[in-house]
Amino acid sequence: MFRAILTACAVMLVTAVFSQNAKELTQRGKELYEKREYVESLLNLNKALEADPNFASAYYIRGNIKDNFDDRHGAMKDYSTAIDKNPKFTDAFFARGNIKMKLQDYYGAISDFTACIALNENNIDAYFNRGKAKQFLLAYEDAINDCTKIIQLNPKNQDAYFLRGNLRLEFGDMKNGCLDLSKAGELGDLHAYEVIKERCNQKTDAAN
Repeated sequence: MFRAILTACAVMLVTAVFSQNAKELTQRGKELYEKREYVESLLNLNKALEADPNFASAYYIRGNIKDNFDDRHGAMKDYSTAIDKNPKFTDAFFARGNIKMKLQDYYGAISDFTACIALNENNIDAYFNRGKAKQFLLAYEDAINDCTKIIQLNPKNQDAYFLRGNLRLEFGDMKNGCLDLSKAGELGDLHAYEVIKERCNQKTDAAN
């Protein structure tokens, strides 16, 4: 009995040491990644995963590096593993959603962005990217609803007004679409005025 307790304690101690090493190596890898020293970052992250194959953050940062080099399938595999290790890893869901967008898997992207929102209902970036994915699927009303949610959370979000304006134009709601674009321009998105000139004023001239 005593020997079993000693063995269990030894295992716990070794596990704790490995986890600490993994944490330190991942932090080092993160710092190197932020400095764009990608090779050294990868070496540290790989060592972290050798120390603790369940360390989700190391997979996530390694996925970021792969994404940076357009290794999209490799990045998605690392993000998926990070999620397997930590099902509440919001950033990994978001990053995987972005990869799926690049791969034109819009339904998959929507699923991941929805998972982000389930974990954090105030995640503006997840609402925005989910709206973009819905736009590609021509689900204009749902995409407009995502933009409206962003504006409720942040009434000065020019990107949400710009996207919602374009979505409304595509949906045939010219008046409200042009008003949204005007608001986006008012908030500092000067590109919105170019769209207004191309689409809104042209429509008005035709009406006159």
